[in-house]
Amino acid sequence: MPSTEPAHPQRVFAHQLYDGICADLRPDRIIEMADGQITAVRAATARDAQDRSVVEFDLVAPGFIDLQINGAGDTQFNFEPNPAALRRIAAGARQGGTAYILPTFITAAGRDYGRAISAVQEAIAQGVPGIIGLHLEGPFLSHARPGIHDPSAIRAMDAEDLDRLTAARTGALLLTVAPESLPAGALPRLTAAGIRVFAGHSEASADQIAQAEAEGLVGVTHLFNAMSQMTGREPGVVGATLASRSLFAGIIADGHHVDWRNVATAARLMPDRLCLVTDAMLTLAGQLTGFELHGETIELRGSRLTNKTGRLAGAHISMIDSIRNIMQHAGLGLTDALRMATANPARALGKAGEIGTVQPGARATLTCLTQSLDVAAGMTDGLLLDFDNG
Repeated sequence: MPSTEPAHPQRVFAHQLYDGICADLRPDRIIEMADGQITAVRAATARDAQDRSVVEFDLVAPGFIDLQINGAGDTQFNFEPNPAALRRIAAGARQGGTAYILPTFITAAGRDYGRAISAVQEAIAQGVPGIIGLHLEGPFLSHARPGIHDPSAIRAMDAEDLDRLTAARTGALLLTVAPESLPAGALPRLTAAGIRVFAGHSEASADQIAQAEAEGLVGVTHLFNAMSQMTGREPGVVGATLASRSLFAGIIADGHHVDWRNVATAARLMPDRLCLVTDAMLTLAGQLTGFELHGETIELRGSRLTNKTGRLAGAHISMIDSIRNIMQHAGLGLTDALRMATANPARALGKAGEIGTVQPGARATLTCLTQSLDVAAGMTDGLLLDFDNG
């Protein structure tokens, strides 16, 4: 391990650096870090090449950020909302290069989401590496677009929900709702509290999305999936998002959730707003190939997770595989793909300059890759971790 003493900043030699800012890779850069922050990024010298204390990698990027991950390492957040489970999920996600996660708690009965809030608060207090916040996906969704969520638990938001959510202290809090079902005044209050509200599992019209955007909506969850589609006379959630100048969108690039032509179209229209998400379930980086969800058996067949009727039930993909996929099947270049795993999600969370970038003052969080885009290692808040073994 590199020294962590303040007098000896950690240093990484990147033969190629994607810094989350420049459109091109920067060759031969030294990244200096101390106390969990990046202190300098400079051109490497001949002396640096001889310094054995410098850790060397082919390609370095800002730490990948996954805005939507339900589980990994045989652990599902909804099943075990506690810090130990979050540690296992984060470790499983790291195998795919993900440095920061928003563990995602999906629709559950009543105010069961309170257990997820408490778990993330405790994990952050304990210093569990990689937990940047929480994603609550439901229960305030549309009965017309439940997806795999339990329809019996989908419900309207009430005053007590508003009080609990706006008082939550979980780091970044991303809340997926069907905006058309929110009570009047709820969305402005949520956003005023710093909550990043996304539309998802929604039957909203384009006009309703525009109104929600004016009230603080910042994005949509898993674009194209579980939302109203674009038609000739009604753009729906999909069309409203593509036409927007500010809405972010998560997208699942596994080849099952979204046709590659739609992925390519979204990437072309919103290159600075599209965010790769895994939507991964407990099978990612795990041994299990099936589990029970809401009384249904979910099975992994190849790389596809479905119930017995064939309905998709989350995903089985890592972040580095998402990057490779979007390059191969949607024609993106390397830096464009990396942006969608780093700088874009950082901006979606309102954390540009803090994460998703390699520059002085940013958190010392890196994903380090080989020339063939395999995950080599990484650093999370100054802690060097073996991303291959979690």
